[in-house]
Amino acid sequence: MTSETTMRNGAEATVAAHDIARLANVGRAAVSNWRRRFPDFPEPVGGSSASPLYALAEVEEWLTRHGKQFQLMPGDRVWQRVRGAVDDLRLGDLIGYLGAFLVFLQRDSRRWKTLARRSDEVIADELTGAIASTVPELPAGLTERLDAEWVGIVRLIADAADHQEHAELFDFLCDRYLQVHSRRHATVTPTHLAELMVRLADVSEGVVLDPACGIGTLLLAAHAGGAVALHGQEIDGTSARLAAARLLLHDSAINVSTGDSLRQDAFAELRADAVVCNPPFNERSWGYDELTSDPRWEYGLPPRGEPELAWVQHCLAHLKPGGRLVIMMPTSAASRRAGRRIRGNLLRSGALRAVISLSGAGPAATLAPDLWVLSRPDADQPPPSQVLMVDASNDSSFAEEAWQAFLADPDKPTFPLSRSMRIIDLLDDEVDVSPVRHLTSSVASADGGNYTPARTKFFTTNATLANTLPDLAASVERESLPMTTFGELIKAGVIVIHQAPLKMTTDCGETPVLTAKDLRIGRPPSGRTTIGPGAVIVEAGDVVAPMSSRDPVARVLTAGGAVLGPQLYLFRADPERVDPHFLAGFLRIAQSQSASRSSSLLVRTDARRASIPRLPLAEQRAYGEAFRRLTAFEDALRETAALGETLVRLGFAGLADGSLQSRPGTD
Repeated sequence: MTSETTMRNGAEATVAAHDIARLANVGRAAVSNWRRRFPDFPEPVGGSSASPLYALAEVEEWLTRHGKQFQLMPGDRVWQRVRGAVDDLRLGDLIGYLGAFLVFLQRDSRRWKTLARRSDEVIADELTGAIASTVPELPAGLTERLDAEWVGIVRLIADAADHQEHAELFDFLCDRYLQVHSRRHATVTPTHLAELMVRLADVSEGVVLDPACGIGTLLLAAHAGGAVALHGQEIDGTSARLAAARLLLHDSAINVSTGDSLRQDAFAELRADAVVCNPPFNERSWGYDELTSDPRWEYGLPPRGEPELAWVQHCLAHLKPGGRLVIMMPTSAASRRAGRRIRGNLLRSGALRAVISLSGAGPAATLAPDLWVLSRPDADQPPPSQVLMVDASNDSSFAEEAWQAFLADPDKPTFPLSRSMRIIDLLDDEVDVSPVRHLTSSVASADGGNYTPARTKFFTTNATLANTLPDLAASVERESLPMTTFGELIKAGVIVIHQAPLKMTTDCGETPVLTAKDLRIGRPPSGRTTIGPGAVIVEAGDVVAPMSSRDPVARVLTAGGAVLGPQLYLFRADPERVDPHFLAGFLRIAQSQSASRSSSLLVRTDARRASIPRLPLAEQRAYGEAFRRLTAFEDALRETAALGETLVRLGFAGLADGSLQSRPGTD
């Protein structure tokens, strides 16, 4: 992109203070400090006194002049221009139009180059028709004339597409759009769950349908999973256009329609190999009165207050015999009394194969959902007699393994926190298919299979505790050590401190994210994000600590590659001058001191003011080894306590159902 083009197309782009902080990879407080300290900081060009807007070009020039590092991707420039062009209500329409344009540009760049030489007025008149003829797959077509004020943005994104891959550029814009409309799109499926659903559905080489496709997250995952044809329907026209553009830019063979799937089924004749769906929950106006005699209700008329059971049957009606459905369901759908007849029929026919409980999903999720795995019964095959229950509420990574093991042998004991149950045992007055209920009431198998390995692991872990604890002797007299602060070490370049961008998605994307909870309990990164400007990639040897915590913790990372999550500090030290375990130990001491001085439930540690001794590297390593062993002891102690609680639960449950028995006289 030439400098002239940049100025012509980017002059109107504006940024808020939080945008500047993200681009420069600093906190908002740093931007506020720049505004106060530097008289030449750009003046606001819009916004309000509480939330001023600045010209992006002026901010770029100021950051460069003052030697402030910043990262501005082509998509950033487009996004800031978009945000200044429309209000939130029209944002999706503009993003959708830009997505359609990128597909057009990808298919017929020569036609755009010819059109781009014309005036803005001519482009506004002719571009929509050019897109519609080149991209006929767009749902409901593209008919509206391009707003003349949007032509400059179209030129800008065309320039950006010369420097950034089309699909990547549009995915970036969609991510930013979702952040603005997080409440409206609260049901967007997190990427890691979409990938799990697609793997459970086994979409490879198959035709896939999503009748509530939103912006296409599940269909994108199905495309990546090897599906050969994709069909989607979405009631919201803006979301449908976003989905179509995303999928087309990823070279998917797609057919996306707009409309209410339950009332106006666009694919009434389609029989797919797999269906994946995250339907709207608790939607009372789903069409009960109009659809009372609909032939899709093969397993029973869904009660007015059970729309999710309507979606289940709608999806099953679109499957070939033997085809598989994976659908996200509210936890209550597994046990609500009104739906017991339909659940019973799903079990008797062999349609319901597994129920997997998950942790909360989505930015606005308050209750954890379940995944129901169903299959269209095949008249040539005997109905199954078992159904799988999985509790993946703390870790969804093993759910697929448990499912594959169940498929291989439904009668074989499965993974911990999963159980193969006889369907006949579920057909009582309640027909409750909640995994938590059945795994809690009968966690031991017939031979007490879970109790014995848990007991062995408990003794093994308990035996290592004593060896983990460091041998610390009392000092004869306390030695006064020369001290410095983390801030001084940062100024000297011995330590570099990093923070994640303030507005960062941690529940969808392809890259793992280390979250504050991961750090606290010592588990691998569990979040997901798409790498954007300001992202911090962690490395082995980094020290990470929370900004705010009542429970002091600071860890030295043993593996890299993940993205640093929000509300965390990362310290990267010169290993030839500072031992990372030494650093982590004294950072934790500073946290403890802050907690003891505060009466608030939320304690914020000023890391730069934390004190640390000035010692030779050899002495640092001696301290660091002691700190490392104390942390390892703490983790082992936590694991032992958790194993002890599990043993008690397993023991009571096993004795109650007869799968365990006491052996008097044994040690």
